[in-house]
Amino acid sequence: MARKALKLASWTSMALAASGIYFYSNKYLDPNDFGAVRVGRAVATTAVISYDYLTSLKSVPYGSEEYLQLRSKVHLRSARRLCELCCANRGTFIKVGQHLGALDYLLPEEYTSTLKVLHSQAPQSSMQEIRQVIREDLGKEIHDLFQSFDDTPLGTASLAQVHKAVLHDGRTVAVKVQHPKVRAQSSKDILLMEVLVLAVKQLFPEFEFMWLVDEAKKNLPLELDFLNEGRNAEKVSQMLRHFDFLKISRHLGKMYSEMIFVNGFVHCDPHPGNVLVRKHPGTGKAEIVLLDHGLYQMLTEEFRLNYCHLWQSLIWTDMKRVKEYSQRLGAGDLYPLFACMLTARSWDSVNRGISQAPVTATEDLEIRNNAANYLPQISHLLNHVPRQMLLILKTNDLLRGIEAALGTRASASSFLNMSRCCIRALAEHKKKNTCSFFRRTQISFSEAFNLWQINLHELILRVKGLKLADRVLALICWLFPAPL
Repeated sequence: MARKALKLASWTSMALAASGIYFYSNKYLDPNDFGAVRVGRAVATTAVISYDYLTSLKSVPYGSEEYLQLRSKVHLRSARRLCELCCANRGTFIKVGQHLGALDYLLPEEYTSTLKVLHSQAPQSSMQEIRQVIREDLGKEIHDLFQSFDDTPLGTASLAQVHKAVLHDGRTVAVKVQHPKVRAQSSKDILLMEVLVLAVKQLFPEFEFMWLVDEAKKNLPLELDFLNEGRNAEKVSQMLRHFDFLKISRHLGKMYSEMIFVNGFVHCDPHPGNVLVRKHPGTGKAEIVLLDHGLYQMLTEEFRLNYCHLWQSLIWTDMKRVKEYSQRLGAGDLYPLFACMLTARSWDSVNRGISQAPVTATEDLEIRNNAANYLPQISHLLNHVPRQMLLILKTNDLLRGIEAALGTRASASSFLNMSRCCIRALAEHKKKNTCSFFRRTQISFSEAFNLWQINLHELILRVKGLKLADRVLALICWLFPAPL
């Protein structure tokens, strides 16, 4: 019996040694891709973060200055741990981390600023892996499909990377290749996140982030379907073919207003890596190029029209209708918070009129601080609004991030452009639902009049912005100086 045990131990040792040598020598085999490693890392990180919140804040009076300072430190430590987890587990984890990093004015600033680095820290697949993916998906080798194929990717994202190539007919193309293990790991990763979120909710009842898991569960399969992405790219190309842009920031908002309010088909990932500006090769004019068409939101007509009415009410400071349409969109009694989340303005600014004055640094800081103070209410709200609203909120925050980077936070002009799209969308809906020629004509006249009102209002704001009266007064004083 002892001899058999010794023999079994010898064979087991040899097998383990051979496996170890194989794994060590195989540079394409990454231990981070093993399920046990990924699960263990995620569970450990969640446990450490939860323990930090439970122990670090319990001995400090809630709401005190010491509490706020300590909470900020815990937020920052936890955000860094979460970021490290996303970088280590890659794929789905990076995608969800990027989503969280885009939720400015919804999450504490410590989280959003820390997780934003994930937009530029995506993993890169080796050329061996790229060749294998192309071979498996298309049934051919790279040299059969392309005249040339650059080994170094132009860009790398959480789910895929892009290479420059030349087809055999001479056309230069961008080839988007999915990371090899993402599809297989994504469903397991989402299940793991779901379990962890439910576990954390048992410790912190106010922690309601199941909406994030639900969104990832619904959207990831769409983002991993590159045929769907191709169809989306063709559709949006036709939808926006009438635009010819010169300035990015203002017209980016105009383009998204067209998608949201008029067409109800919205590109939902406009982070800086997916929005490029280039010179048109023929005309030399600057134009906006949207990349990554994997994630679009198709808005229902009811949602789109309610959203149009809500923004119209916000722009024209009709607070009764702000409450009505916020509640129609699931905000309930939290409609003031909902209005602040949509506009990224304080409740005081919403009441005074968001198009009346630009956001100040003080107001911006107030909003960020309130994101931390009202996190339970924000989580509750995000769990109750329609699922379509979640991607719209994410898109709004990504666009504001681009505006902030360019130093062009939403101005009155951008709000008025949104209002134009709302007017057109609501008028089109009314005309579509009437057979009366007289009624259609009446709607068209009303639409034209409302658009003219906006043009006049914008002209008045521009004149005020130029401080024309001050300049005229200064000119008069210069021409006719007062006697000494």
